[in-house]
Amino acid sequence: MFVVIGLGNPGKDYTNTRHNAGFDTIDILAKRNNIAINKIKFKSVYGEGKIGNEKVMLVKPQTFMNNSGICVREIIQFYKVPVENIIIAVDDIDIDFATVRIKMKGSAGSHNGLKSIIYHLQSDQFPRVKIGVGKKYENQDLADFVLSRFSKEERPEIETILLKAAEAIETIIVEDIISAMNKFNIKTKAQE
Repeated sequence: MFVVIGLGNPGKDYTNTRHNAGFDTIDILAKRNNIAINKIKFKSVYGEGKIGNEKVMLVKPQTFMNNSGICVREIIQFYKVPVENIIIAVDDIDIDFATVRIKMKGSAGSHNGLKSIIYHLQSDQFPRVKIGVGKKYENQDLADFVLSRFSKEERPEIETILLKAAEAIETIIVEDIISAMNKFNIKTKAQE
């Protein structure tokens, strides 16, 4: 079983913000794989189904970003899922805009959602699919930036890259993470 957790903040005030790229990826995965996100438990909304031959759980934590790890820990403890079968979809300000970067493991960098997960799991050995959401302007508050929405000009590129993030997650599940990294960790923009 794989658990795919998209990071974001609940509520319509946060819909379509840069910080909710993980939630948006879960929505795309749910639609592509006919999985209804209609269950409430583990401080999350989630759905269960299959991607390829693998049982999957698609999860949107409802704890707000900085406490994402509480939800992840509850799921792992309940299902006894190995940490390497937890895939996190997450926004990233440190990679190029509208790119996807898959990592097998690693530090949280500046991301509070990842920091929370690492703290609650006491491990950084989980895969993550990072979505480049752009860089803040000089002197701009980081929180203001990540909670902002994409511009009209950015939206088509971000829609394309969210789909790529969903495809990357499907590849991790159906094939393996090395195949996904080889296919998706390329330095091209969404429209190229």
